[in-house]
Amino acid sequence: MLTGSSTVAPLIGEIAKQFEAQHPGVRVDVQSGGSSRGVADTRRGLADIGMVSRDLKTGEQDLTAFTIARDGICVIVHRDNPVTSLTDDQIVAIYTDRINNWKEVGGSDAPITVVNKAEGRSTLELFVSHFDLDNAQIKADAVIGDNEQGIKTVAGNPNAISYVSVGTAEYDATHDVAIKLLPLAGIAASIENVRAGTFPLSRPLNLVVTSEPTGIVEEFIAFARSRDVNEIILEQYFVPLSQ
Repeated sequence: MLTGSSTVAPLIGEIAKQFEAQHPGVRVDVQSGGSSRGVADTRRGLADIGMVSRDLKTGEQDLTAFTIARDGICVIVHRDNPVTSLTDDQIVAIYTDRINNWKEVGGSDAPITVVNKAEGRSTLELFVSHFDLDNAQIKADAVIGDNEQGIKTVAGNPNAISYVSVGTAEYDATHDVAIKLLPLAGIAASIENVRAGTFPLSRPLNLVVTSEPTGIVEEFIAFARSRDVNEIILEQYFVPLSQ
């Protein structure tokens, strides 16, 4: 069983299907719930492998991480929002309620709906770290869990702002979901820029275990890190480790 990051879970779900096809009789159970759950379940023996969409923290060095791909995190607004970019300072001001109307950043005269991630989500941890924020400083109008929930919230509210996986957002935006990806520090939010290493906010997608993997766990991790799954990783709009 694998539990953890809702960003990693759909990718692992697809990798698991291919792995199961090559290993008759093996069933891979994949459950999301956030990176913190992946760490906790792995430590407690409730999961064979944890899914963690960030680097391991100082207090998590009892775990071993195996990176399978990379992802970026971007800010999104509704497709009809006239705002095309925000500075880092403006993003911080919006999330701390010092700016609360779109007209203050060149948009329409409308209140900003701030959408934040729930505690335990690695996307939240990376966002606050990048912008040197504390979650307690964020004044959210809505709190969401996974990326798709954030995207649906913004797509359904012309005045909303959120931050989600670049891969998920780029996929949805190109499939007529009503969102727009904003650049960060002048760099366009795209899988290509994450791959090139130029996008300023990116992260590893990891599988974590408590000890040196053996048996079927070792085989699964090796498969998830192999070139055999590059196509699956690209289809999920993430960046493979090897080309």
